[in-house]
Amino acid sequence: MFISRAKAIFLLSAALIVVPASATRTHRVPASGHGHSSHKPAPKSRRLRGQQAIEPSRVTEIQNALIREHYLSADANGRWDSVTEAAMQKYQADQGWQTKLMPDSRALKKLGLGPDYSTAINADGSSFMPPPPVSTIPAEQAAGFTSASGVH
Repeated sequence: MFISRAKAIFLLSAALIVVPASATRTHRVPASGHGHSSHKPAPKSRRLRGQQAIEPSRVTEIQNALIREHYLSADANGRWDSVTEAAMQKYQADQGWQTKLMPDSRALKKLGLGPDYSTAINADGSSFMPPPPVSTIPAEQAAGFTSASGVH
């Protein structure tokens, strides 16, 4: 019984080794004598990333800021046109920033158009109350704070 199990394990091991070795592909040269196929792979579709356009309301904000800073003399129309782009490039160049990518986040912040944190959890007018004055803290609670801090 032991010998037949040993033979079965040996045959199974040999089969597992031989099958992958015989499954390798061999390269066959085409009959025409050319080493490579003329078939070109289909081009991969490029997935666009990042912001592709600026919303008209945001363009109007940027234009108004550029008008306020005297970099744009045209009216704010909500279109990112060549005049607006040139004004933003000039503003960014005057600040020593890049002018190829439009618009630069530093320029927007300096124009006063940075992120709006008015709804942040720690913003003014939030539901958090300021800490109470020290005189309103009960003496036993204040004593607990003092002893816990290690400062006497």
